[in-house]
Amino acid sequence: MAAKEQHHILDLPTFDKPVKLLIVVAPYYKDIADELVAGAKAVTEEVGGTWELVEVPGALEVPTAISIADKMSNFDGYVALGCVIRGETTHYETVCNDSSRALQLMGLQGLCIGNGILTVENRDQAVARAEAKGQNKGGGAAAAALHLIALSRKWANPSKGVGFHSDAIRLAGEATGPKNA
Repeated sequence: MAAKEQHHILDLPTFDKPVKLLIVVAPYYKDIADELVAGAKAVTEEVGGTWELVEVPGALEVPTAISIADKMSNFDGYVALGCVIRGETTHYETVCNDSSRALQLMGLQGLCIGNGILTVENRDQAVARAEAKGQNKGGGAAAAALHLIALSRKWANPSKGVGFHSDAIRLAGEATGPKNA
């Protein structure tokens, strides 16, 4: 049903400076994860971007890996990939809600993240959404990150800073004159 609906998809942004994405994937369902990654890589390369791939044990570790990378590396954006299929316990809700919430909070702090962690009822739904030649949710997550990077670059203001500029400190020192005059 949802697959037959028409959705508007934005054209991919263009960049005058290179873009580097970190793709973080939880390969718990390896075949599904591989399809998601293939879609994300292809979309990133379509805009001339580069990517790096890391694997983590599960969907709950994806946001943590992104947070570590943001503190310790130089990526322009992030693609979160994985799959959570409903089981017999409430663990499904915990994993879905907590991974999504963590990614959203980092996004609200300014990180450019495309969330491609599938949250589905069964394997058939996951396969339909993951296939790069199908719904391509991995590619969609990469596109989302790329659109956010384009916005952040558009709105970047290099003259807008926090704290003191070195010229302001120098001028303040010159205005007070030498201490032993």
